[in-house]
Amino acid sequence: MVISVIRTIILYLAIMIALRIMGKRQLSQLQPSELVITLLISDIASIPMQNSSFPLVSGIIPIIVLVAAEIVISVFMVKSSKLRRLICGRPIVVIDNGKIRQDQMKRLRMTIEDLSEQLRQMDIFDFSEVDYAIVETNGQLSVLKKAQNQLPSVSDLNITISDKGMDTVVITNGQISDDALKFCNVNYRFIENILKAESVKTADVFIMTLNKKLQYKIIKRDRY
Repeated sequence: MVISVIRTIILYLAIMIALRIMGKRQLSQLQPSELVITLLISDIASIPMQNSSFPLVSGIIPIIVLVAAEIVISVFMVKSSKLRRLICGRPIVVIDNGKIRQDQMKRLRMTIEDLSEQLRQMDIFDFSEVDYAIVETNGQLSVLKKAQNQLPSVSDLNITISDKGMDTVVITNGQISDDALKFCNVNYRFIENILKAESVKTADVFIMTLNKKLQYKIIKRDRY
């Protein structure tokens, strides 16, 4: 029993490292080659997990080989657009200049219900609002609305807004993030001075955000 637990933990760590090496992507963002590698890794890892008589190294070596193969293929795909198109395919336009391309939808075996569902998830309930819709190589739908249906931007309205930068979480559940401090170009003393001015202890902070203009927000932890 203990051996099975240890083997499972080792394989879990090996898979996590492998996925970390391949890069951060959600399942819906995986290219075909990445999805195949991920599925193969999960299948290979399940064998030594379930069968303790199966050598552990026989499960780890194929994972290493698959990750190495994915990295090599990715490098070649960066250098060769033909290879990338061969493995990943190419984006397909399903709505072109406001017209639904039925031939391309048939090619993708995509129903009008599938298209409608993806558009609704993007808050689009009327086909007439769409100028172009493209099915990307990972299966996601990219949409460009018609000009009259697009929200006006700040430049369209001739409004000037100062850029305060991105709000970064510097404290979570009483823990200060070193990476966030570096991003905001501040140190611990700066955060401590803010908390002291607000009469708040670090341990009592649920979330504290800070931007590059040093504007901050503090949410205290609830006490149950």
